[in-house]
Amino acid sequence: MTDFAPNHLRKGPPKAADAVDRIGPQHGAHQMRDASEIAGTLAGLAQAGEAVTVYPPGRLVAMARIDEVLPDDACFTLDLADGDLVLAEGKTTLVASLGGNAKIQFELDADWNVVPGRPHLTRLPIPVMCQVLNRRAEPRLETPVGVNYSARFTTLGKVFELPLHDFSSGGVGMRATPEQAYELYVGRKLDGVQLDLGPSLRIVADLEVRLLRPFRTFLLGQQVQIGCRISQIAMQMRQGLDRAVTTVQKRR
Repeated sequence: MTDFAPNHLRKGPPKAADAVDRIGPQHGAHQMRDASEIAGTLAGLAQAGEAVTVYPPGRLVAMARIDEVLPDDACFTLDLADGDLVLAEGKTTLVASLGGNAKIQFELDADWNVVPGRPHLTRLPIPVMCQVLNRRAEPRLETPVGVNYSARFTTLGKVFELPLHDFSSGGVGMRATPEQAYELYVGRKLDGVQLDLGPSLRIVADLEVRLLRPFRTFLLGQQVQIGCRISQIAMQMRQGLDRAVTTVQKRR
């Protein structure tokens, strides 16, 4: 299982107020089909204790968390908030937040096999396909190939230098290894981040981590996309960022 945050940062049991709406066909979600990427994303939800909204047949909604992901067995265990709840078998939709407006959704033909000795846990197969919705207030721009786009910051006494995957006038997407992403959990605030946007522009801004999304590349192996929103930026720096966005848009 891939770790994305220390265990002591795991959220508490989910409540009805944590429910997430289903992704509709009109929302323009994209499909995730890579098995390792799906397992890694579910593992990240388990590590963070993120609420999972369950839409089973015959019932409006139930709340749960992912307890454990077992990629070798192609299954995961779901911890229902109401351990006495009996859910109907059949086509079930599960939805969870990935931070900010992003969310993941998948469907299973659930038979709700209870884990022996742990009646509040049920074992389900890892889905073969998920829908992922990754909304932003502003459209993101992928960074040009062969040009330096990077972020440099210090947190907990450790210096990070990470390449930028994309940027917009409202935030940036960084790329990291799972080890680097370990301390950059959703909600982490990063102050005074130096953003190099090409060879001749450096801006400084405060960021907040809003999204962790694992993915795999052929050359680099397992990676984590770290989506951040800009929480504070000086006016002069803002103007420089807007110019950089305009420049890249014109080259597309």
